[in-house]
Amino acid sequence: MADAGTEITTYDELVSLVGRPLQRVAHKDRKSLLPIHHEWLAASPFCLVATSGADGSCDVSPKGDPAGFTHVVDDHTIAIPDRPGNRRVDGFSNLLANPHIGLIYLVPGRGDTLRINGTARLLRDAAYLDDLVVRGHRPVVVVEVHVEQVFFHCSKAFLRSQLWEPQAWHDPLPSRAQIAKLLERPEDPIEELQTYYGPEYAKRLY
Repeated sequence: MADAGTEITTYDELVSLVGRPLQRVAHKDRKSLLPIHHEWLAASPFCLVATSGADGSCDVSPKGDPAGFTHVVDDHTIAIPDRPGNRRVDGFSNLLANPHIGLIYLVPGRGDTLRINGTARLLRDAAYLDDLVVRGHRPVVVVEVHVEQVFFHCSKAFLRSQLWEPQAWHDPLPSRAQIAKLLERPEDPIEELQTYYGPEYAKRLY
């Protein structure tokens, strides 16, 4: 049986352990997008989308497209297009019950990130959807986010993990085809799965 450990149960106890943020850190967030935020969104090809259901269960989903895929409607509103995927719609289901959303935007090679928190709604149509077409694909669902908090996050996590340092990369894991064979599609021959997840996979993104 695992050690139960010593649990932290109060905010004051937490602060006594980690300390309080500097004033410039505590007050760095904004309630709307500034020009530098626009620039970051235009350069970012990838974000992580965090949602939570009515029961408190959480989900984080990756979203990626050509840089600038997030459409800035105005300084208080952004829109994220959905692309063909596994159709689980875990995050979307959460948003129908609880509109709160958290986003982290990455730029390859950069350690700092842009964080946006707010509330979201799902749209099946909007005046700007034609601006979100990629390779002829017009999204059928868009996550429109009302920005409530936006700020930049420092690069310490990326520096510690060496995420962008090729010399630190080491992949000891089974291939995607092998994982699918083990957990998702045990009845399919491994050769078919290797073909499915091979170079042709990139041709089916849209």
